[in-house]
Amino acid sequence: MTRSEFDDIRGFLADPSTRAGDLLDVARTLVDDLEQSRIREAVLRTHYLRLLTAARATVAAEYAGAPDPMTFVRHELGERGQLPGPGEAVHRVLSDAQAAAALLACLTERQTKPRPRGTVRLRRCIGPARTLRR
Repeated sequence: MTRSEFDDIRGFLADPSTRAGDLLDVARTLVDDLEQSRIREAVLRTHYLRLLTAARATVAAEYAGAPDPMTFVRHELGERGQLPGPGEAVHRVLSDAQAAAALLACLTERQTKPRPRGTVRLRRCIGPARTLRR
């Protein structure tokens, strides 16, 4: 749910003309959204765990001197349809990996820095808006 959707809901809740039935509809919608978010998180965690397990197995196979240690990663990427194709440029795949690493570093840095107190948070109104019934 976007920040603007939360702002819309806050405004809707603050409106004195909002009826109790409308509030119940908003509560149901929020509970449904929360449930869907938890399901998406569980699926993403499962994919992450499978990929992490494949990566660890690949490194262990390399340490053990297996003839093809990349089998585990290849299998997991193939299951997700993420194997680079034969015609796919190696440079593009490597630059995607570097960009992802840079983005992750920025996110990690942003999470460790506390936001200065007293700063104004700009509201962004982007993305699909949810309309609330009246």
